[in-house]
Amino acid sequence: MCLGVPGQIVEVRERDGLRMATVDFGGTRREVCLAYVPEAGLGDYVVVHVGFAISVVSESEARETQALLEEIAAQELPASSKLAGS
Repeated sequence: MCLGVPGQIVEVRERDGLRMATVDFGGTRREVCLAYVPEAGLGDYVVVHVGFAISVVSESEARETQALLEEIAAQELPASSKLAGS
């Protein structure tokens, strides 16, 4: 299964001929390549998979997806805790 995670572009720059960005994922920031989304700019929300932005999404779509991912993580946490305590 592949997972793309939404985040907001907080900085854009060029590195070695590639457009790169710093993307904020709810407080965690990572370097991301923007080669596949040339239309993306500062303040935009992008879906990122393995270090590459693969699509631009609206803020509302990004927030909805992030909320769903947090809900899934919250449901997974208790199950993982039970296994660790066994």
